[in-house]
Amino acid sequence: MKRYWTLLVLFVVQLACALFFVGDILASVFGLPIGPMPWELRELLEVGAAFGLIIGVGLGGLALRRALRDRHRAEESLRRASGAFADLMEERFGEWGLTMAERDVALFAIKGMSTAEIAGLRKTSEGTVKAQTNAIYRKAEVSGRPQLLSLFIEDLMRDDGTIRPGLAEAPAPVFASAK
Repeated sequence: MKRYWTLLVLFVVQLACALFFVGDILASVFGLPIGPMPWELRELLEVGAAFGLIIGVGLGGLALRRALRDRHRAEESLRRASGAFADLMEERFGEWGLTMAERDVALFAIKGMSTAEIAGLRKTSEGTVKAQTNAIYRKAEVSGRPQLLSLFIEDLMRDDGTIRPGLAEAPAPVFASAK
């Protein structure tokens, strides 16, 4: 929340400074009368507005740097979670004794592909894919895709909602693709 207010103040200061300069230029162009003002005060206002814009650019650069750093951290966390998920899938597939074909089908099913899409990718019939998914569900002791996916999510997450440590230490496994 603090960052939000900092950016809001930064925006308001830059807007005020920019409006000062634009207003001054428009007043000169359209010949709008401006009340008498000592030139010293006018110079101080212009210098203050210029410094406000310079400070705004500097703080904007810092905000951009912080946003890019936060984005990098988020991408790294996502990469680790992805690796942890792949490790967990490999571990569970091994526990269940899935064949290589069943592993491929399970991976595609977890990704949300339909039976027809999986059959097309694996160059097999839909009946074969249905038989393989039934074998996967039986070995995993679940009744369908939602339960299969929930097994992984429950295993992957701690009670506090964070990723289990240590799963992403090894490189992600490579699943064999059907020919």
